[in-house]
Amino acid sequence: MSTEAKGVGGIDPLATPGSAGAGQPPPQLGGATLAGPLENELDAPLPRKRMTLNMGPSHPATHGVTRLVVDLNGENIEGMKIDIGYLHRGFEKSCENVTWTQVFPYTDRLNYVSSIMNNVGFALGVEKLCRLDIPERAKYLRVLSSEVHRICDHLTLVGAMGMELGAMTVFLYAVEARDLIYDRLAELCGARLTSNYARIGGVARDLPEGWVEKMTQSLDRTMTLVDEIDALLARNRIFIDRTRNTGKISRELACELGFTGPCLRACGEPYDIRKAAPYLVYDRMEFDIPVGSNGDNFDRYLMRIEEMRQSNKIIRQCFEQMEPGEIIVPDFRYALPPKPLVYGTIEGVMAHFKLIMEGIKVPAGEVYSYTEAANGELGFYIVSDGGGRPYKLGLRAPGWPMVAALPYMMKGALLSDLIPTYDSINMIGGEVEQ
Repeated sequence: MSTEAKGVGGIDPLATPGSAGAGQPPPQLGGATLAGPLENELDAPLPRKRMTLNMGPSHPATHGVTRLVVDLNGENIEGMKIDIGYLHRGFEKSCENVTWTQVFPYTDRLNYVSSIMNNVGFALGVEKLCRLDIPERAKYLRVLSSEVHRICDHLTLVGAMGMELGAMTVFLYAVEARDLIYDRLAELCGARLTSNYARIGGVARDLPEGWVEKMTQSLDRTMTLVDEIDALLARNRIFIDRTRNTGKISRELACELGFTGPCLRACGEPYDIRKAAPYLVYDRMEFDIPVGSNGDNFDRYLMRIEEMRQSNKIIRQCFEQMEPGEIIVPDFRYALPPKPLVYGTIEGVMAHFKLIMEGIKVPAGEVYSYTEAANGELGFYIVSDGGGRPYKLGLRAPGWPMVAALPYMMKGALLSDLIPTYDSINMIGGEVEQ
């Protein structure tokens, strides 16, 4: 063979092992020993070392300002620590420095994707202390507005989860459906996002004229989009490979860690407060509790899809069963008097002034009130000293146990599995960090 036909440094690229001659060392290339045939080099294990990686706090996949300190061995997660608090607003202490009614805007900012559910949870706790029974129509209005916001919450999760796994069309469909609902919420209570609607003793206002018909049309379109989203994702090979058997957690460990809501039901535990301890008018509603079996990201996705369909059923039953009537208790110790009474009578002026300046006089005592929010059990521990402000208020945020469980769920998993897992637990900084 001519010299020109040989490779770099005079090495024959076609030479076979052992052709260098007896006793001769293998050919050298740049001071390194060639290992032999090319296929053996490709099969050789890659050099690996343990590495600590900061994911966040400004990372688009963390859905907020959260820092994940991940210990990696190659692409595998060996350990993880979660650093939260960047969004902390001092919710509990802030509520202890305002009147009972002024707490409502603070609850809006907990899970800001389903704020009415937070309003209702706090209102039920205060009413429990006051032993106050609200009008029937107000109960229906609270249930239907809560279920409308449950759909908003699940649409946000499914849309973001699809987008971060490459399905941009899913995100656009979810945003279209959510915007339809936001339009109806703006008509109901004047806001699209922080929808402050519940009041102690009832709700702020009744349904606008023609709202039921418009909401029904919006629900029809929303459910069509939900079906299209499910058709795009549930049989999509990429989505299934990224979600099935990733972020998996057993039923026993989920219960031990305090899981509730869709994440617990995805593990096979059929616990839903609307069925286990019905409140308002949930005991009059016919709906199913979807339950998974694998406790993985795919099952958590399926829970949200099916729960939106069940919420749609509940809302339509509210429309059918709801009768005209009062929307708030006609007791001026708890509810503001109508404006004509405030402007036209001294009693109305005095009642309005005392409620605004001093707050509702809630009987002394303590109570724990819990409801089924979009992420699970939302609990308010409330202590009253008989004054116009909460003496002590504690929050049981439904999203916190799932966030705290991330190191258990991700140990040994691939780094890429962290994205769909973080999506499927639905970490909302406003409630987790309070």
